[in-house]
Amino acid sequence: MVDVLLGLQWGDEGKGKIVDYFAKDYDVVARFQGGPNAGHTLYVGDKKVVLHQIPSGVFHANKLNLIGNGVVLDPVTLKKECDTVASFGVDLRKNLFISERTHLILPTHRALDKAAELSKGTQKIGSTLKGISPAYMDKTGRNGLRVGDLLDKNFTTAYIKLRLKHQKLLDNYNFAEDISVWEEEFFEAVEFLKQLNIVNGEYFINDQIKAGKKVLAEGAQGSMLDIDFGTFPFVTSSNTISAGVCNGLGVAPQLIREVYGVTKAYCTRVGSGPFPTELENETGEELRKIGNEFGATTGRPRRCGWIDLVALRFACMVNGVTKIVMTKADVLDAFKELQVCTSYSINGKESQEIPFRLDRLPVNPVYKSFPGWNSPSSEAKSAAELPETMKTYVSFINEYLGVEVKYISNGPGRDQIILVD
Repeated sequence: MVDVLLGLQWGDEGKGKIVDYFAKDYDVVARFQGGPNAGHTLYVGDKKVVLHQIPSGVFHANKLNLIGNGVVLDPVTLKKECDTVASFGVDLRKNLFISERTHLILPTHRALDKAAELSKGTQKIGSTLKGISPAYMDKTGRNGLRVGDLLDKNFTTAYIKLRLKHQKLLDNYNFAEDISVWEEEFFEAVEFLKQLNIVNGEYFINDQIKAGKKVLAEGAQGSMLDIDFGTFPFVTSSNTISAGVCNGLGVAPQLIREVYGVTKAYCTRVGSGPFPTELENETGEELRKIGNEFGATTGRPRRCGWIDLVALRFACMVNGVTKIVMTKADVLDAFKELQVCTSYSINGKESQEIPFRLDRLPVNPVYKSFPGWNSPSSEAKSAAELPETMKTYVSFINEYLGVEVKYISNGPGRDQIILVD
């Protein structure tokens, strides 16, 4: 049995905390796509930890964590992250496993990412410059190197061959930055990576399932950044939706049970790309300030706006979401009035569908107003204690989406999650 937990917006929905909350009920937590562009924030005691590649179940004793083949892995980032996790007393040689089919991010991938983004000028995608896109391009181009290749005696030769190919591309960009230090770090990290548990990921995960173990598949980024169904071309390079679990871990579709979709009580987006409900005013700034909306990976200020139910219903549809987790509901405590986008006005016509190219159309959100609750919802310990106006707000969202909000996160604390009956 596999349950899936993923983001329904443009990432940054607070998935790390939610995976951490659910992990106690599972035996295995597995990342199925993305790379170090992810930033899942957890609190271990009173200490904040941001995980970029290691699954968010790593701080739970006796839980196994798998980095699946759908991930692209930067050994340098992984080593730093492992050092941080190990400082909390976690023995990664016992609970972290890496699929041998996982593709590697090389120093030249990072260089190519930076060179390509700089060349776009005002047309920048908003890349995190972590080498994600070039690594996925090498994967689909059948050029990439994988974790399993590290154990081959000819790895260095294969690395040099690919590096030379990348150098020709960098020359075309007139990229002259010295990346020799990056390479030194890379090969040091490779030696560390070889000491970890490198496994045949698809057999590993299916053997766990056959043994009756419960698996939680953890997604990165958000559904509206999916390479196929997101706001193309302002998207990531992998399938962030539930379908990505099958090819990112090697599990069959019929093994997937629940699909938990995570959404904020409002909307945010980092980087470029269309964002119909963005508030470029004092209200948007207040949302950013109260919600501390700055990227966990890049530190960039997030663009903020009201919740977009058109995009959210689309995400629920393509993911087959069965239960919704709403995060950061407490951020709305201070607002006297809330707006909910229920349709788009495009060239004078209203639509409740995501258009083919959202970035090419004059999209104006059509809002429905709701009274705010003006009370500290973070103090609530149960659904009954939540403000009545919040219940009305959530009830409307449930009805519009056709999927119910089953959990509400009303604060940053590990225990600040309310089950809604």
